[in-house]
Amino acid sequence: MRFSWRKYPRILTKMVEIEEQSKDKKISLLLEDLSSLEDYIHSLFSFFPLPICFISPLGVVLEANPAFEKVSGFELGEAIGESIERIFDKDEIDSLQKDTMEKGFVEGRKMRLFPKGKEEMPVQVFTRTRKDEEERVVGFFLSLFDLIKVEKAEFELREAQIALLNILEDTEEARKKAEEERNKTLAIITNFTDGLIIFDTEEKVSLINPQVEDFFGVKANDIVGKSIAELNDIPVFKPMVELLGEEIKNVFRKEFQSKENLTLEVSTIPILRGEESLGVLVILHDITREKMIEQMKTEFVSLAAHQLRTPLSAIKWTLRMLLDGDLGGITDEQRNFIEKTYKSNERMIDLINDLLDVTRIEEGRYLYKPVRTQMETIVKFVVDSYQDEASKRQLKIEFKAPKKKLPSVLIDVEKIRLSVQNLIDNAIRYSKPGGKVTVSVGYAKKELEVIVKDSGVGIPADQQKRIFTKFFRAANVMRMDTEGSGLGLFIAKNIIEAHGGRIWFESEEGKGTTFSFALPVKEEFGEFLKEL
Repeated sequence: MRFSWRKYPRILTKMVEIEEQSKDKKISLLLEDLSSLEDYIHSLFSFFPLPICFISPLGVVLEANPAFEKVSGFELGEAIGESIERIFDKDEIDSLQKDTMEKGFVEGRKMRLFPKGKEEMPVQVFTRTRKDEEERVVGFFLSLFDLIKVEKAEFELREAQIALLNILEDTEEARKKAEEERNKTLAIITNFTDGLIIFDTEEKVSLINPQVEDFFGVKANDIVGKSIAELNDIPVFKPMVELLGEEIKNVFRKEFQSKENLTLEVSTIPILRGEESLGVLVILHDITREKMIEQMKTEFVSLAAHQLRTPLSAIKWTLRMLLDGDLGGITDEQRNFIEKTYKSNERMIDLINDLLDVTRIEEGRYLYKPVRTQMETIVKFVVDSYQDEASKRQLKIEFKAPKKKLPSVLIDVEKIRLSVQNLIDNAIRYSKPGGKVTVSVGYAKKELEVIVKDSGVGIPADQQKRIFTKFFRAANVMRMDTEGSGLGLFIAKNIIEAHGGRIWFESEEGKGTTFSFALPVKEEFGEFLKEL
């Protein structure tokens, strides 16, 4: 049997009512969803960090997010209703609008933005048309991308690229220069007239030049890589190693005889890079010819001095006899001339004696009468002998005796006396009237020390390094006294050093000078003197 709703009109009415209520509810829910979606889209549009706006076909801003308002310079809501031409160049925006309407979009076009109250800025523009339900264009979306940071980054990248290229060019140039310098250095080392040996940080030979091969009769391949201790096992290197030590020490212009008719002068120079040690450079200079000339010169001076001393001594005694009246009476005028001649002859004899002392020093045979004695006795004797000379020059000379007896010392009395005389003679000679010379003797740290202090003219600072060299006299004293050989301090220094002592001074021009020397006090020093 077929069912019919017409027989039940109430049920049918009720069902129609239920269906209409369900439609109303669905529509209400749909409207709520659309409202939520609209709020979501608006929130997203407002939050979106890229500047976005909606432009009408007439070029009027209909909607814009806060990011767009910020970049355009407009206040919140102020951009709405404004023409887009206010912030873009008219020709550029017309071209953009035309292309957007024809193609439906434009992507990444570079344009100039003119923000309100701000300077022009480069931007990249993206557009896309907006259509209604009937597919009619009702405007277009426009978004901006600030290119300032991008262009800055691109500029910095280009600058970095240019800088990197410059660095690479400089590096390549530096490498070429380094190679050139290396080649130059090797050429200099190879052709250097002195022998050069380079030791690395482990004191092994890393390089020798051909001159070293000639000096020692060896080949570089046989020497490179050997330590200085291993060089000591090679006979020709033994004198050099004994001078340098197995731990290479600082040496400056020390002489040794490598073999017969070959005398070398050795100096060491540390190789540094900043404060880092890279090794040691040993320089060997052939002084064989210089030593030969020096020997010939010494022999000539010795011969000439001996030949001159004999007639000068005869002249001295003849003049002395005249002055003493042994050859008859003389007038006062004659006596005056003879006394001047006698003094000049004495200066010549002193010079000859100084020259003979220098030749003995250079020949290594200067000390030959060592005895044990008291140093203060020798010094006091010399001081007393200069009292009359000091009085003539209106100077005061004082000897400060030690408070207690000093240890005896083994010395060549005559030579030490000569050293003290030279120091005191200079102090008196170069002190002005009214000045004072003080001489003292002391003992400290197993050394006897003699100090000669004056209030004289002092030594110029720029000339102090040469004070102990032969024939040197400072410029200021040459103006005061034209006499003097310039040998006194050279002789004194060599005498002191031959005794194993040391000599030094402190001086200030115009205020005076203090010379000091110290001699060791030890028993074994006697053996040292006997070897001399």
